[in-house]
Amino acid sequence: MSEESFTEAMRRIQPPQDEHYLMGRGHPVGDILEAYEWRILQRSLGRLRISAHLPKAARNPRGQLFGGFTGTYIDFMSIFTFWSGRETEHGENRGWLSTLNMRVDYFRPITGPRFEMDGQVVYRQGGTGMIEIRFYDFASESIDGSSDTRSPEPSSSFDSERPPLAYGYTTMKVSG
Repeated sequence: MSEESFTEAMRRIQPPQDEHYLMGRGHPVGDILEAYEWRILQRSLGRLRISAHLPKAARNPRGQLFGGFTGTYIDFMSIFTFWSGRETEHGENRGWLSTLNMRVDYFRPITGPRFEMDGQVVYRQGGTGMIEIRFYDFASESIDGSSDTRSPEPSSSFDSERPPLAYGYTTMKVSG
């Protein structure tokens, strides 16, 4: 089997002509996570916030996000966060990213149906970067009991008012 070029792979997963979506169909793991339905809440240089849902294929028997898939979400988010605001850097010659290190901390179960992931590049030197990813409940209960699905206002740092459900960081390197 021949290795697919970066340009061919990226063209295959391009999102529909709607800038609110992160990627399109066509990536084997992305399709399992149904990443083609992830909606962008904020995108800036080194920062990416998205709204995701919890597909049945990623749930454990209790209906929660299966722990092993948490790392997959973190890996995916880290890749897109690393390039956030620099999507056209190096044009079609932009290389693949390799995950050199990953850590995952679980605080509370992720039950969905929707949740938010917030990624931020905290260190970058050349083609190597460290990216933090935090998972949050997406909807919050208001005083009258109704669900508030508005996204919080964008900021330059993580939301310290909301406790994260999970936390992860990766060290990534452009690998050719």
